[in-house]
Amino acid sequence: MKYLSLLLIAFSLSCQTQQQKHILIYTKNGEGFVHDNIEASVNALKKLATENNYTTEATADPTFFTPKNLAKFDCIIFSNTNNEAFDNQAQRDAFQKYVQSGGGFVGIHSASGSERDWPWFWAMVGGKFVRHPALQPFEMKVFDQQNPATNFLGETWQWEDEVYYLDNLNPDIHVLLAADLRTVEDDSKDEFHRNRFGNYTPLAWVHQFDGGRQFFTALGHKPEYYSDQVFLKHLLGGIQWVLQED
Repeated sequence: MKYLSLLLIAFSLSCQTQQQKHILIYTKNGEGFVHDNIEASVNALKKLATENNYTTEATADPTFFTPKNLAKFDCIIFSNTNNEAFDNQAQRDAFQKYVQSGGGFVGIHSASGSERDWPWFWAMVGGKFVRHPALQPFEMKVFDQQNPATNFLGETWQWEDEVYYLDNLNPDIHVLLAADLRTVEDDSKDEFHRNRFGNYTPLAWVHQFDGGRQFFTALGHKPEYYSDQVFLKHLLGGIQWVLQED
């Protein structure tokens, strides 16, 4: 009986290990602005992962991007990457093939400003960063109250952040959150938004592109946001959607 109990315990632990999802947290920045939130974001993502039975690795080294290394991950999070996220085409090819093989992607904040000369990357993220007005409080409309990244919110969400303006939006994105531009102070916002989105500009979405599942949120500028429980729920819900745990 004791031997049988040990076998059952071993089997249970084996199943739990097999069910664990493996996440890569990537933070490479090329030449240009580098956020001071990276350490806070990595620590928060690692904590979320531990609490939800995921394993993580974190790196800012683009040489890590090889087919062999990426094959073990269920999701790659670009946490505040910016400008050139890769050093060469082989690294880009490895990442692209990872997505095309069904790998998940989560982009946080300035991830949308990464790889600005690579149209496939813009389409995969869902859009390409253009600019933002000064950091300020504003209101977002919640367009989807069913998605795990937003299902804990009401019809609107009051937040303070940089309101990212993005272009080259992929028409297949499913918008979760959009800033209400009537609550945004920016004297030149009409120059960008005229005849685009009406009173709203998308800030978070999900979609499925080129074989993979993707979640992007433009939120997350300040380091202290990564200890805000509502924002962390937003991030975790997006990760869960990408991992098909929704």
